[in-house]
Amino acid sequence: MMMPLVVILAGGEGSRMGGGKPLRMLGGETLIARARRRAEGWSDGVRIALRDPAQAGPFGADALLDDPDVWGPLAGLKSALAAARSESRARVLTLPCDMPFLPADLLERLSGTIGDKGAALASSDGQLHPVCGLWSVRVLDLMPAYLGGGRRSLKGLAEQAGFVAVEWPEASFINLNTPEELASAERRVASEIEH
Repeated sequence: MMMPLVVILAGGEGSRMGGGKPLRMLGGETLIARARRRAEGWSDGVRIALRDPAQAGPFGADALLDDPDVWGPLAGLKSALAAARSESRARVLTLPCDMPFLPADLLERLSGTIGDKGAALASSDGQLHPVCGLWSVRVLDLMPAYLGGGRRSLKGLAEQAGFVAVEWPEASFINLNTPEELASAERRVASEIEH
């Protein structure tokens, strides 16, 4: 079976971080480089969903441009699903560039539970993380009506498609939105290196 297309969602402005979030450094590498390294361990097909290729620096060449008529992570998912369909891939794994501690078994566990559902979404402590999800390309067919109804939520789309939630420890899904959160993540990386 063909591997899923793995798409790193990096099209946000990162305004709380002061802008340029994908190119912020953590543990000696940019957030986008760290996410890409992880993604390449899961699939032979990795792309980066962006509003502008400049957001990802040297990785902009692998960009899937967000649909300009859609806002937020849904824009990246729409582009990702269309790309996967064009490559005859049945599924897309999405992950954000600002969650640097994702579990190594993310794809394995999501793949093992999706079955015939439209999506399998990561969850921790009962909180869904729809940006970390495995999506069937069939979900693309739901997009026109979903977007036409003015809806913009990944969670809402997953509910419409039918999804299963897969639980992990919360520490795996910390996302970085502020300079303080980035500094805390830097301390965590340094601690992990020391041990």
